[in-house]
Amino acid sequence: MLSAFLLQATTDAATAQTPSGVGGPVSGYWPVMVFFAVAVVFPVLPVVLGRFVRPNLYGKTKMRPYECGIDPTTEAHDRFTVRYYIVAMLFLIFDVETIFLLPWAIIFMGRDFSFTKFALVEMFVFIGILVVGYYYAWRKGALEWA
Repeated sequence: MLSAFLLQATTDAATAQTPSGVGGPVSGYWPVMVFFAVAVVFPVLPVVLGRFVRPNLYGKTKMRPYECGIDPTTEAHDRFTVRYYIVAMLFLIFDVETIFLLPWAIIFMGRDFSFTKFALVEMFVFIGILVVGYYYAWRKGALEWA
């Protein structure tokens, strides 16, 4: 919806011309200004509206560390094992891998078949390296919780 509006704004800006036959210098920036305004209003509006809608009464129960109905048995600043952080790092590494698959998929849809063959082979090498890393972490026991 927003992209259609911005596209319409650029075509309108391109057709809007001054009497001399040339569009104004600001007319090309209207889509950027609209996008910037939406980018500012979109996160600020829920915060401002939430301030007026939420209750402002904080009691003893509300200020407790946990609100699940179970009394806390330990301190809030317990130490976690290193294994927790290793699993988190492995998740990030293998999750970021999916970010690299999107540009590859977009390039792979191209018409140049010689380049797409190269991209296909390179992606198989990339996924192969990740599978070897995953197998190594699995064999070392980095994915075990206990």
